[in-house]
This record gives sequence, structure tokens and C-alpha cells, in this order.
Amino acid sequence: MALLTYRNLTVSFGGPKLLDNASLMIEEKERLCLVGRNGEGKSTLLRILDGVVAPDHGELETKPGICIRKLDQEIPTIPGETVFEVVAAGLGEASRTIAEYHRVARDYALDSSDEELADRLDELQNQLDHSDGWEIDRKVETVLDRVGLDGDMAFEALSGGNKRRALLARALVAEPDLLLLDEPTNHLDIPGIRWLEEFFRKTPIALLFVSHDRSFVRRMADGILDLDRGRLSRWDCNYDTYLERKSEWLAGEAKRNENFDKKLSEEEVWIRKGIRARRTRNEGRVRALQEMRQKRAQRREQSGAAQLEMNDAQMSGRKVIEAKGIGFDWDGSPLIQDFTTTIWRGDKIGICGLNGSGKTTLLQLLLGKLTPQEGTVTHGTRLEVAYFDQHRAQLDPNLSVAENVFPGGDTVTINGRSRHILSYLQDFLFTAETARAPIRKLSGGERARLLLARLFLQPANLLVLDEPTNDLDIETVELLEERLLEFDATLLLVSHDRAFLDNVVTSTLALEGDGQVREYAAGADQWVADFERRQAASAAKSTKPTVKTEAKIPPKDTSKAKPRKLLNKEREALKSLPGQIETLEAEHSELAARMSTADYYQDPKNDPAADSERLAKLEEETLEAYARWEELSELEAGAR
Repeated sequence: MALLTYRNLTVSFGGPKLLDNASLMIEEKERLCLVGRNGEGKSTLLRILDGVVAPDHGELETKPGICIRKLDQEIPTIPGETVFEVVAAGLGEASRTIAEYHRVARDYALDSSDEELADRLDELQNQLDHSDGWEIDRKVETVLDRVGLDGDMAFEALSGGNKRRALLARALVAEPDLLLLDEPTNHLDIPGIRWLEEFFRKTPIALLFVSHDRSFVRRMADGILDLDRGRLSRWDCNYDTYLERKSEWLAGEAKRNENFDKKLSEEEVWIRKGIRARRTRNEGRVRALQEMRQKRAQRREQSGAAQLEMNDAQMSGRKVIEAKGIGFDWDGSPLIQDFTTTIWRGDKIGICGLNGSGKTTLLQLLLGKLTPQEGTVTHGTRLEVAYFDQHRAQLDPNLSVAENVFPGGDTVTINGRSRHILSYLQDFLFTAETARAPIRKLSGGERARLLLARLFLQPANLLVLDEPTNDLDIETVELLEERLLEFDATLLLVSHDRAFLDNVVTSTLALEGDGQVREYAAGADQWVADFERRQAASAAKSTKPTVKTEAKIPPKDTSKAKPRKLLNKEREALKSLPGQIETLEAEHSELAARMSTADYYQDPKNDPAADSERLAKLEEETLEAYARWEELSELEAGAR
């Protein structure tokens, strides 16, 4: 049964129509992903369905008594309220009494001698006894248990991920038929995203969501809504099938437009023929030409993709960063303990982990912006660093878009070529009008693109990206992936986007808040599987009753993992192993030859027992070296 149906939905804010006579139908329990480029109107459509924005035109039919709730992209500031109060607010005015009851009960538990509190507690209890207040209390407690949160905790004291859970609970407590989600994975770490996926897969609520996280989209969506140049189309398939079909559709559209333009050109030639031809003009053909002109004028071309070009820098030294035994505590708790690594030129290192585990701290230590309390960090030669800040702190809200990118003038230089700043910004999909406007008018995705435009002007051989994909549309994320794969210098990448990590990095450093930094080959999948396996094992060993905090997800089968590229240190090992094997075999041959002579045993300086032990050791080391060489050779061949 359809929950809602919209017909002839039209919205315009003075420019091209964001929705042009669009149609939309959402069925019960289905999960739809809304896709489209930044600025196409995805968030506007969600706000229309939430009742916040009124369309210019549209005919809406809904299931009687339908309940729709929305989980916004940004986390609001809610000072002074507990998690219980925040969640109960999802039930409107009816929740005020039960929220106050919980607050007064908590205060009275701290000071039972306060008679005013005791009297107020009695009043509130009487009100709840004579209303449906206790049913509201049951609903709130039930949904808090489902999301694994303590209702007495202060909302502002929660981590970003747990704030997101509390806001989800506030939306769920009203028992909605349809839940609208705008970038639901923002502020969540990877285990939090996995929990969210599993939670929604078990929840019989219809979902309409916007997300740049392709792994989340692939796991959650059973249908796609595509918003493109004001047209809203539905694709009843998974995300990967949609990509194939949409590509074919765009190719067909391009062919149809090409044929149309050719026909129009021929008719324009005809209409301009001489006087004699005009006397015998076919009036029907003239009217058809006028209609073709009007149709061509109304055509909305798909805007070009962003063009991301990086400024080349001189090559850095071969060893980029060396960390030896570094440690760093925060408020007496260890964030990093005894961590040692070497980052070589060309390494692409992903950094992921739990929220608050120290990812940004590790990044600052490696870059030398923080001094380790233990150990040392040494940088190689000729380093040129470009840094992408997830908080967008490098942008000045008082300056225009163009001034934020290059405040020094109108001309920028990219790989030795001079370009006007407006032309350069067009590569990042900023019009001349937008480029001259203050950045406070930009959306989150536009701000991310602006920071990339500024970043790529800097010549860099060490690129540092802290959550670069937040707010970007999927197409720009994929283009950024391509540029990073082409980048032949060194990359440090902090991200919770699993697909982005898996497609870009050569190895991953994972943090879980226990001070340990765990290193894995390739992207985040191996860490996620390892983390969940250890979580499950820990839960199985525990005999104490625990409050349910999150759904456990079976470890991912990595037995058929795609071939990966060699790490730089593995590449070095592959080069050096043949020489090591030759050295070991030469020593073995020389020692075995000496021990095979009669003179060897007659010389008191020789120790047959020790030399026999050394022979056995050389044989063992040689076999291990051969096995390692074969393993790395197979990896190298598989990655080609």
C-alpha cells in the first residue's frame, strides 16, 4: 500500500526548477535512496515531505493518519537536557509531564530531604496516573533500550555518534510510517554505521534517505530515486544496477539530442532559403520548426562533472615519516601507546577507528603539529604538505568564494599554466555569480568542493585529508577517488567511508581507544571483521549481564578479498629477499664445506655443536625467506 503519492510536484526558488512536475510514490516498508548532484534539490525534497517547505504546486495523497519524521544532517545543540528529555520531545506536548517527572525524580534521588521536590514529584505522579503519561514513559524507555542509551545521561556529554542515536530515538518514538534521513552516516564511526545498517534492516519502517556513503547505499537501498535537472525518476533495482541503467539512459539521451539538433539545423537551413522557397513554404513545417526551437530552448543540459586537477610538487625524499615508539596521553588516558611505523614515498595510508579514539591526534603527531610524550617522529626531506580540515576551519566566512580560494589576485597557476580564478572555479562547478558571493550561502557539499579547490592549488607531495567526503555527492567522491589513485606522492586519509578507503588506500591504521594502533593491508574491511570478531569473542566470554548496546554483525568473509597492491615495505622486501637468500645459501655452503673436512674436527678452535646448530638455523631462515618471496611475488602478480 502506498504511504504517500505526490503528483505534479513543482518547486523553484527563482532559478531553474528544482522539481519540475515530478511524481513520487513511497510504499510501506520500502527503503529508497535519493541520489543527485549537490544543489539538485535533494534536501529540499526531504523538507517538502517533512512539511517544512511548501512546494509551488503539487497534489499530495497520503495514508490516513500517516506519521513522518526526519533525522537531520546536522546535530543540534541541546544544552541542559538529558537523553530521556530529548527523546521524549519526539512525542510533542504530551511528553512534557513525563520529562519533568524524570528530572524531578533524579534531583530528589540526590536530595531526598527537599520537601518542595517531594511535593512536586507527588503532583506529577498524580497527573501521570490520570493520563496516558505512563504509556509515554514506556515508549521512551523501549526506544532507548533499542538504541542502547542511558536516558539519564546529559545529551551534550554524548559523543557525536551517540548524539545521532539519541536523535534517531527521538524520531522513532513517535512510531513513524516513514523516516526521512539526510546523510545519516555523518558523525558516525564505522562500527556505528554498521550498527545503523543492521538496526534499519530489522525495522519495518519505510525509509527515504540521502547518503554519499556507497557501502551504506548498497546495503540499505532496495530502490533508487534519481533527481536530475528537475526530473525525478524511480529505479526499482539495487544501486549498482541503477548505475549501469542510468549510464545507458544518459547515452541514449545524448544520442536523441544529437539527432534532434541535427534535424533542427536542417530546418533552420530550409527556413533561410531564398524568396522563391519562402513563397511555397509549408506552414505546418514552419510551425513544427517553431516548436522545435522552443523545445531546444527549454532543454536543460546536464551540468558537467567537476574537474579536479592537483598541482604537482617536487618529489619528496624516499622516507617520508618515521615514528619510533611514540606515545600520547590525554587527561591521563592513553590515546597512542608505543606506536612505530615508517611511511614511504607513494604510500596511501588510511586512518580509521572509533569516534574519540585518537585518529586526529595520531595525524597531528605524524605531521609534527603535536609533540609525542614518548618516542620520536622524524620527517624526510623536501616535504610539501597540503591539509584538508574536516571542520572547514580554513575558510573565512567574511570572504567570497574566489577570495577564499586565492586572496592574492585574479590569476592562479596550475602545473605551470596561468588561469583566471573564475575559470578555475568552474572546474569545481562554481558559477561566476557564486564565485563572487560570500561563502555563507554555500551548502555543505559546496563548502567541501571549495576547500578542495583551495587545497589543490598548493603544490604537495604529502596530501593529508581529514574526512574529505562528508557532504560531497557520490559523483564528486568517485572523481576524487580517481585523482587520489593517480596521485603518485604520499597520502594520509582519515575517513569512515568504507568504499572510499577500500578503493584508495594501500594500508590502514585503525584505532579503538585502547592506545593500540593496529595496521592492516588495504582498506577498512579487515579491521571491521577483526574488530567485530574480537567484540563477539569478548561478549561470549563475559558472564555478567549487560545492557544491549548494539546489534552484532557477523564477521565479513574476507577469504575472497580482491587482490591488493603491495605496501612499500613489502615492495622493499621483495627487492631485497633474493639478495638475502643468496647470502644465507652462501654462508650455509661455506660452513657445510668446512665441516665436511677432516681438518675441521682436529682444530680445537671449532665448535661442532654450535656450528651444527647454525647450519640448521640457516636452513630454516632460507626456507622462510623463500616462502616470503613466493608470497610477495604472488601478491605482486595478482595486483597487476
